Amino acid sequence: MSDAHDEVSRAVSAARTRFDSGTTRPLAARKKNLRALRRLLVENENALADAVQEDLGKSRTETGLMEISVVVGEISYALRHLRRWRRLKPVTLPATLWPAHAHLRPEPLGVVLILAPWNYPIQLLLAPLVGVLAAGNAAVLKPSSQAPATAAMLIKLIPQYFRDGAVTIVDGAAARAGGLVSRRFDHIVFTGSAEFGHEVLRAAAEHLTPVTLELGGKSPAWFDDDRHIDVAAKRLAWAKFSNAGQTCVAPDYVMTTPDRVDALVAALRRAIADLWGSDPRTNPDYGRIVSAKHVDRLASYLDDVDVRVGGQFDRDERYVAPTVVVVGQGGSVVGPDAAVAVMRQEIFGPVLPVVPVVSPHAAADAINGCEKPLAMYIFSGSRRTRKLFERATSSGSLVYGAALVQLASSRLPFGGVGGSGMGAYHGEYSFKTFSHVKPVLTKPVRPDTLRLAQPPYLEPWTGLVQHLMRRG
Repeated sequence: MSDAHDEVSRAVSAARTRFDSGTTRPLAARKKNLRALRRLLVENENALADAVQEDLGKSRTETGLMEISVVVGEISYALRHLRRWRRLKPVTLPATLWPAHAHLRPEPLGVVLILAPWNYPIQLLLAPLVGVLAAGNAAVLKPSSQAPATAAMLIKLIPQYFRDGAVTIVDGAAARAGGLVSRRFDHIVFTGSAEFGHEVLRAAAEHLTPVTLELGGKSPAWFDDDRHIDVAAKRLAWAKFSNAGQTCVAPDYVMTTPDRVDALVAALRRAIADLWGSDPRTNPDYGRIVSAKHVDRLASYLDDVDVRVGGQFDRDERYVAPTVVVVGQGGSVVGPDAAVAVMRQEIFGPVLPVVPVVSPHAAADAINGCEKPLAMYIFSGSRRTRKLFERATSSGSLVYGAALVQLASSRLPFGGVGGSGMGAYHGEYSFKTFSHVKPVLTKPVRPDTLRLAQPPYLEPWTGLVQHLMRRG
């Protein structure tokens, strides 16, 4: 226990010392740290991909596309725009304060803790780090112990590329035993389940630490685009079954009208065969479930549903086939009171329920009846239907005609709302999340116009001041 406490204390202390020294703040230092992170990823891409494959059965290509390239792209975008993000922004003041001038100064928060999950063990640890470093902060990283090979590789590499302590890293066992989350930080980023999100938020409250939470949930899809059914099915299948369904913004279930169910299921069957072949088990591009425990959980979802595609699983190989099920009508469609288990909580695996509902309005009502989702995907040829979901529902993001792709842009924020999380990052949104925008106002001593608002109050001057204030 004392060793764990010592390890955590050393990591936090090193980051705090580095930040307090002021050396992470200059533009040159920020760029240096971002380039160091890029070198870490590029120079060790194969070793990192091998580690992810050992943990999740994910192919090198998929890791390159959906993890390493995403982070490298974030770094490149930040390096191009960082000078502009850091600029002081002049502010026009109201006449009641004249003569005076003001500006907004972005300043770093301090030491940021990043707590990463196992499903994207590189991207979800290092993508937030890009914004942390761009904003001039220091960081403490905690990779997931459920992706042990990747965690070990990062624990080895971080000290090599950040020798000055601007970024430190703690393994999962030490983090738990050493009470990492209970330490004082200036911001915490957590990606994971709502259950652990509550724990992080409670710990952060002790120090009034702001928190960015990315929690996931049941992200719905709607389909009624008969004209483009094969394209829609392939995009749904790719987004759902990549990383064996272990993606927080994967479509959790798809709703459609009863008369479209059979055609959609058939299109999904064709899409799965096109993407991963007739036996995905033998396809090196199809991943594995993180643990046998999660295989058991996913297999239990198949007991009370109509399995139309897939359904095979192998506990020893941690394999669950791309599976499409149809959920019967009756009772609550989705949420804790749903009629079947697969619709009660986030699936987080390669099981896609097709849910018949009578209309888009009924689908929107079902979505609004439970927690706000992290993402929503609409496949519809009807502009009216698209606008219905945009205006009548709330979600972290909304995508028409595709799924998952919103994460590929540094120009779009990534974040949840309500039960799916709070706060956002990516691109400039990362810089803003990990900065405090400090107003700086200068008021000359002469002429002393503040005298007009100070007692003893003299008319007509105080009346004039009030008039100007109320004009805004």
